[in-house]
Amino acid sequence: MHDNKDDVARRVRIAARALGRAGLVHAYGHCSARAGTESFLVCPSMPMALTPVGATCEPVPVHGDLPEGVLGEVRLHQQIYVRHLQAGGVVRFMGPNMMALAALGRVPQARHGFGCYFQPGVGLWDDPQLIRDDSRAVGAIDAMGQGRALLMRGNGAVVWGESIEAATVLAWYLEDMCRIELIALQTGLADTAPIISEAEAETRATRAGRIIERMWDHMTAGDPELAAS
Repeated sequence: MHDNKDDVARRVRIAARALGRAGLVHAYGHCSARAGTESFLVCPSMPMALTPVGATCEPVPVHGDLPEGVLGEVRLHQQIYVRHLQAGGVVRFMGPNMMALAALGRVPQARHGFGCYFQPGVGLWDDPQLIRDDSRAVGAIDAMGQGRALLMRGNGAVVWGESIEAATVLAWYLEDMCRIELIALQTGLADTAPIISEAEAETRATRAGRIIERMWDHMTAGDPELAAS
């Protein structure tokens, strides 16, 4: 975990802009990074691609009420940080392929390499309402189970990783996983096409070879705050 809050905030801003450039968010969406054991920093409440250099990232307690001005769905972040002590970053996003699949009330299967990073599977929250109260946030993250990703019917997705960098990359992976699932559905082969087994996925979901770092580099190339790294 990174406890230098200035560095954490810089990495959150870089992630926010990267998610915007990748088309995974638009006017809506948010990301955060853990800043110590009892708090995390969330990106500004604005279109993420437009996040200014040096913008303030609001500190939010892991336990307790949201500070004034913080988006209500940041409760999802709280629930993840409470339940997964290894979670260092959370991304709430609305990629186009994922939104289409979520609107169908379906979750993607592990059919290609990127899908292997979500074992034991992607959860589904079967409620299209915005999650702006604690009871819905608890229910949604209950539906995520022990996985790293949750689709919310008609309402996007949330993922977590060991760092904000990993969470950002996993958002990209989940969007691509949903793209493959939609293709399988469109071909009519979804029920017969192979699915990667849990044992195969465990082996394939390697972190060696700078897997996460290389995608992070790809997504953040040219960001104005990278020079401060």
